[in-house]
Amino acid sequence: MKKVGIGGDHAGFEYKEKVIAFLKDQGFEVTDFGPSTTDSVDYPDYIHPMADAIEKGELDGGIAICGSGNGVCMTANKHQDIRAALVWNTELAALARQHNNANVVCIPARFVDYDLAENMVNTFITTAFEGGRHERRVNKISCQ
Repeated sequence: MKKVGIGGDHAGFEYKEKVIAFLKDQGFEVTDFGPSTTDSVDYPDYIHPMADAIEKGELDGGIAICGSGNGVCMTANKHQDIRAALVWNTELAALARQHNNANVVCIPARFVDYDLAENMVNTFITTAFEGGRHERRVNKISCQ
């Protein structure tokens, strides 16, 4: 992944800002879908546009951050070509990519510290899909 989108809600705002800086330092092209403050917002307003951009091929993947990670994950997964994974450790972040070819990682900002969140994002964006036996399963996920 080289082009990454990021979005969430007010609970994920501070992590989002730090993750953007981290990714840019690593040479990634980052599109920030918002929010732009810690004011209360509705996460679907930011996650749907990010998911649309991934489906159109404008982005390689995405990072979604909210308080529990659940709302952003549910929203992203409404999109046919999105495979969003809620993770809370680096092993799950790696497996989401290796076995499920996830293209969005969802972070629960209220339940993990920032260093772990950054490590999960790094693991997610640098881990490749293994293909093989997993390819058949991934191809059965979509309802189309």
